[in-house]
Amino acid sequence: MRQARRRGDPAAARPKRRRRWLRWLWLLPLLLVLATTLQVAILRFIDPPFSAFMVARQVEALADGDWDFRIAHDWRDLDAMAPSLPLALVAAEDQQFPAHHGFDLEAIEKARRNNARGRKVRGASTISQQVAKNLFLWSGRSWVRKGIEAWYTVLIEMLWPKHRILEVYANIAEFGDGVYGAQAAARSFFGRDAARLTPSQSARLAAVLPSPRRYHARNPGPYVQRRTRGIERQMRQLGPGYLDTIAP
Repeated sequence: MRQARRRGDPAAARPKRRRRWLRWLWLLPLLLVLATTLQVAILRFIDPPFSAFMVARQVEALADGDWDFRIAHDWRDLDAMAPSLPLALVAAEDQQFPAHHGFDLEAIEKARRNNARGRKVRGASTISQQVAKNLFLWSGRSWVRKGIEAWYTVLIEMLWPKHRILEVYANIAEFGDGVYGAQAAARSFFGRDAARLTPSQSARLAAVLPSPRRYHARNPGPYVQRRTRGIERQMRQLGPGYLDTIAP
């Protein structure tokens, strides 16, 4: 008996270890909440040098043996872009952007009804959701990823003004294979800075967003041409002052 006490009783130590692990398990969600909140709060003021999607694309190229592949990305503040570019993005991707709080419930319900009928519809994801996905996450359709995306979307809407959300989106959206952000896209496809984009060029960049590796802004096919004309009509209907309410 004295020998067991001197060496320590393994059976008695196991409950202590279990309680210690349980304490860490309780702390883990809190630590994740704090870490992600701090992450989003910092990026309100610091321009992200890259996104998760950029990293994934570079890794994909290296895995395919394409060692010469380089991401094209050059940050520009929203005020240094042509006013037609953010308007085109909103007209094409999320016309309720100034009004909603991260989720367009009407668009989500419309997508649900169409999917239930065997049809698919674009547009259920808001610009805020796309920022959350492109900046922090990975591509895919799992419920886990969608749940994390929703959490980041809530944080982004809580901690960033709308102007900042649209600015980040315009700088991390993929407009061509490996071409991220409006400035890199304007230079790559039109040979000019984002500040000098015409409304038609802005609409054409927004038109390729559904599948930027399939469609091309410089040499648009019939689909991109039709979609560009539709986006231009939406831009005229919204009007040049549509985004004045989200100005910094």
